[in-house]
Amino acid sequence: MIRHEQYIQRCLQIAKNGIGTTRPNPSVGAVIVCKGVIVGEGFTAAYGGNHAEVNAVNSVEHKKLLVESTLYVTLEPCSHFGKTPPCADLIIKYNIKRVVIGCVDTNSLVAGQGIERLKSAGVVVTVGVLEAECRKHHKRFFVVQEKKRPYIILKWAETKDGFVAPLSKDAVAPKFISNRYSQQLVHKLRSQEHAILVGKNTVLEDNPKLNVRSWSGNNPIRVVLDSALGIPESAHVFDGSITTIVITGKIHGHEEVKTKKYAFNKNLIFEPIDFSKNVAEQICVVLLKHQVQSLIVEGGTQTLATFISENLWDEALVFVGDHSFDAGVKAPRLDKNYKKEHVLEDLIKKYTND
Repeated sequence: MIRHEQYIQRCLQIAKNGIGTTRPNPSVGAVIVCKGVIVGEGFTAAYGGNHAEVNAVNSVEHKKLLVESTLYVTLEPCSHFGKTPPCADLIIKYNIKRVVIGCVDTNSLVAGQGIERLKSAGVVVTVGVLEAECRKHHKRFFVVQEKKRPYIILKWAETKDGFVAPLSKDAVAPKFISNRYSQQLVHKLRSQEHAILVGKNTVLEDNPKLNVRSWSGNNPIRVVLDSALGIPESAHVFDGSITTIVITGKIHGHEEVKTKKYAFNKNLIFEPIDFSKNVAEQICVVLLKHQVQSLIVEGGTQTLATFISENLWDEALVFVGDHSFDAGVKAPRLDKNYKKEHVLEDLIKKYTND
């Protein structure tokens, strides 16, 4: 069992290479071992490409070794046709006799059917090796499948004395509290997650771009809360460079206003909700409609408080910078334990909403 765990751990390592590119598919890792030697490895390609098992099999130079090999994989091999054929059929085709799986796929299209197909073909299947670790790695996928909403990460920066912004600013631009290395980590986070959300006040006060500039990766979908369509069309979030979902209110003349005001921008999607109740829940419904798998909520404080009050969040990352404002906009508070990390003088508080 210890050796099984070592190989699943390797699967988890290489699976990280696909995070941010495979959605809506999970980023799976696979390793093929023959007589104690790794002979093949693979992780899920960008959406529409090969799954991890296919890439692992393709990486084996001498295919005759597959008959004597064990396949290790973080998630149950699929048993249905999607963009690619079922991975379970590929395993059977190459007569791989043993498969070790980290966790079962709870997608209704799979949900144990891949395991049963393998067993029916005479494959010896072991399930549940490093299961908790594998489920944690596939957290975005499982939250979508099981909770029918995106995986939600709250993120903000605050001063040592607990403020997210001063009472007044000299310009319409972000007031950075954390250091540049923490800011780079935030851009890495953006590259890994599917969408990023801010409220109207954050756009009006900071005019953020909400893209990836200090890291290599895909830009997240921008989600903007603007109940009365009051953000000027000159704002960076309306520059047309990134798909942007504007969540607005069910106001009189909504269709006419959005058509006239934003007709120049073909990269905008408008979704009306009722801002008088369960705003975070309605946002989740909208994002699930657009197949958004994960979401960073960056602010402002009212927007963050909405998700906290409705208990719709999975992680929170709080960057505490080495600054003080003495007065300002108070940071949100979470009544939970957290883990600490440091980026030079910055403290990062990592919360989980278990």
